[in-house]
Amino acid sequence: MVKIKVENVYKIFGTNIKPALKMVKEGATKSAILEKTGSAVGVVNASFEVYDKETLVIMGLSGSGKSTLLRCINRLFEPSSGKVTIDGVDVTSLSDEELRKFRQHKFGMVFQQFALFPNKTVLENAYFGLEIRKADKEECIERGLEALDMVGLKGWADYYPSQLSGGMQQRVGLARALAIDPDILLMDEAFSALDPLIRAEMQDELLSLEDKVKKTIVFITHDLNEALKIGDRIILMKDGKIVQIGTPEEILTNPATEYVEKFVENVDLTRVLTAKDVMVRGSSITYGKDGPKTALHTMKEKGISSIFVVDKSKNFKGIVAAENAKQAVERGEQDLSNIIDEIKDLRVLPESPLQEIMPVIADSKYPLVVVDDDNRLLGMIARGSVIAGLVERGGAQ
Repeated sequence: MVKIKVENVYKIFGTNIKPALKMVKEGATKSAILEKTGSAVGVVNASFEVYDKETLVIMGLSGSGKSTLLRCINRLFEPSSGKVTIDGVDVTSLSDEELRKFRQHKFGMVFQQFALFPNKTVLENAYFGLEIRKADKEECIERGLEALDMVGLKGWADYYPSQLSGGMQQRVGLARALAIDPDILLMDEAFSALDPLIRAEMQDELLSLEDKVKKTIVFITHDLNEALKIGDRIILMKDGKIVQIGTPEEILTNPATEYVEKFVENVDLTRVLTAKDVMVRGSSITYGKDGPKTALHTMKEKGISSIFVVDKSKNFKGIVAAENAKQAVERGEQDLSNIIDEIKDLRVLPESPLQEIMPVIADSKYPLVVVDDDNRLLGMIARGSVIAGLVERGGAQ
């Protein structure tokens, strides 16, 4: 379901907006427009959709228009042209009073600067948005405490911002946005002011929160690795224009322009690819009903030294090695039950990051087994399939 729809949005800063808008629509450069009209071009013909409960990252270098575009969504900046629709409501047509009420209930915002009130406690900062709504004190306290708990600040309610580290202060800012229970979180370079370790922690915290609170999030960053980690999809901007929209893997493996290609050329693909991207489907299997002779026969035909065992519903049972099957035949055994290695530590879900599973592959004598949430076999990952997957996507030579 589409939550936010942005259609042909332009943003011009200055007093000569109409002539500047005409020039930009005719293809004039930003510098030419600035020289002739004195107006600066912020966003050029931006169109995209954000889906319900999706995290969309808008990224680009300084001056690319990403923060300007974010502020056009909730009309902190008035679009010079175009339309923004949220849950079917044309935000660009709302009166000032309608817009104020709409923002209070629809949006939570988290900025790079924490913007906390130094004379208010952590709890008072957290429920400040509810005070603005004129919620009663009991509700403010209850929801403020819930939000602080959500961001890992339980027990810090009575402290003041000056007593908190930078990372903790940003958590208070996030709690303040969550306390009003908005449909949409708008996050503008929210973690950029933090040192690398705290920044990584906050990224992990946000991913965990996504799973808990199920919000639609629009996240602004200039950091590609942060975008790849957080985003379900990424918008890449340059000079006020959107140059590509896609999933992290789509942008890395199929850059739309030379600019995008250069932007992503040094990215470590193991940070982005998942088990499903490199697994081999149609892996050699035998069924639980089969005996060791049947398993050996299949292994001989396929030229392999081990085989996966599944039941008729393809639920994964384990793996049988050729040597063990041979010994079972010599003992006169008729089934596989005594020689199945369940290899529970080698099962991974399809969304498991490649970066995390590569060390496991390196130390295992067996392939990794990719299973779904119901333990059904989807495929396998061996060292060779990882290398092939990286080469196919340009991540290895």
